[in-house]
Amino acid sequence: MANESAVTDLLIVGGGVNGAGIARDAVGRGMSVVLCEQGDLAGATSSASTKLIHGGLRYLEYYEFRLVREALQEREVLLRAAPHIIWPLRFVLPHDSSMRPAWMVRIGLFLYDHLGKRKLLPGSHGVDLTSAPAGKPLAGGFTKAFEYSDCWVEDSRLVVLNAMDAKARGAEILTRTRCEKAERKGGLWEATLVDTHTGATRTVRARALVNAAGPWVREMIAKRTGVTVDKSVRLVKGSHIVVPKMFDGDHAYIFQNDDRRIVFAIPYEREFTLIGTTDLDYSGDPGAVAISPEEIAYMCRAVSRYFAKPVRESDVVWTYSGVRPLFDDASGNASAVTRDYVLEMDEPAGDAPMLSIFGGKITTFRRLAEEATEKLGKALGKGGITWTADVALPGGDIANADFAGFLAGLKRSRPWLPDALALRLARAYGTRVERLLGDAKGLADLGIDFGGGVYEAELDYAAREEFAMTGDDFLWRRSKLGLHLDANVREAIGGWFDRRREATANRGTGGDTATLRSMGGMR
Repeated sequence: MANESAVTDLLIVGGGVNGAGIARDAVGRGMSVVLCEQGDLAGATSSASTKLIHGGLRYLEYYEFRLVREALQEREVLLRAAPHIIWPLRFVLPHDSSMRPAWMVRIGLFLYDHLGKRKLLPGSHGVDLTSAPAGKPLAGGFTKAFEYSDCWVEDSRLVVLNAMDAKARGAEILTRTRCEKAERKGGLWEATLVDTHTGATRTVRARALVNAAGPWVREMIAKRTGVTVDKSVRLVKGSHIVVPKMFDGDHAYIFQNDDRRIVFAIPYEREFTLIGTTDLDYSGDPGAVAISPEEIAYMCRAVSRYFAKPVRESDVVWTYSGVRPLFDDASGNASAVTRDYVLEMDEPAGDAPMLSIFGGKITTFRRLAEEATEKLGKALGKGGITWTADVALPGGDIANADFAGFLAGLKRSRPWLPDALALRLARAYGTRVERLLGDAKGLADLGIDFGGGVYEAELDYAAREEFAMTGDDFLWRRSKLGLHLDANVREAIGGWFDRRREATANRGTGGDTATLRSMGGMR
């Protein structure tokens, strides 16, 4: 444990994409950083997105041109930084004459193609659904569509990679650690942090406090610091459903619903289709958010207008919901609330500053982090130049961002890996897969076989390198293997993490890998 008498430059509260992004940026500019997260990294909103790096085509209708331009520019920056967890995705927008007219869609796509500096992604064009493969799963009556590019992202892994890089550069990342209170004392912030597993407390003194608590941003301000801030957050609930695979092909669909909202249908985890999302005002505990029957019915109805085979509520195999902490711009409709971010600096003369983050979207997290770090650096008299636009995230240093070439190389060097496992590991870990596989010469060298392509070496890597502490951390945030594995395998994986955590607590250290592996046990 770090010396409690030491003073850190930044204490960041919140381990979502914004907190992790700021930690990475700031420590890379020479600031000392402690980040605390009350649960797991990406345990709330940042793992409950539609998992898109996109400009936000529909935001053009609300004249959010700056936000769309910034997001479009970020697509390719992030694609180059992490081509293993981010990849191009083509979207097919069937034209429904009862919705937006074709000329409006064409103008929107023209702006979408040209607002950002697009180099890697192809532009938009029209599609004849009567002959194109994209028309086959659709209901009759849809004859033309528009196609354009955005990107897919493994959202929770994006957060973890930022935290990993921040740690590698010197930041301290504390998960399952709640900021109980923070108060200004002697020109510093003095915060009490509580380990949510053991109840142990720790005091951290910081020159600045970063409130990146997401849906809890107001609670952090009012209840944990007692500071008064004018800006307000509007909590908007977004839910998604997952159903068995609805269509072939690597493209996604974007459907216009009769309430003028849009709903996505996206290929998901090879065997499924992801459908979402909803936009509903939310007033409950963000940690207890869950989908409602009405939301399930809404999404099934919305996509069934377009697919030849209706989506029924009984088809749903999994759901997830999140609460978006959007900046309250007084919009009447939750769908119209801006996705832009606001950075509020509370900086009384001669006292330690607090930066609070309102709003934002996963696509622009790096730009948000850059702007936040600039503000904090100025307040603290710290220098440092912008750097994150040109540096790959862990595992993303793939030559020419050529994932296909990287995968082929992995298969050549490790011919004993089954094709499906090689693809999954390459997608999840990029070049870091070599750290996971080590000097293994065959599957038997990867330790216990839990089933479903999961070996102990991967669990050990997730615990050692990626802050995973529980079975759910691994099954639902470091991966989505929870969708694929049966209950016995999930339980065995959870038991492995439980035993490892107990052994770590008993020794007060991470323990050696060989000892921990001996505790795994076979199914």
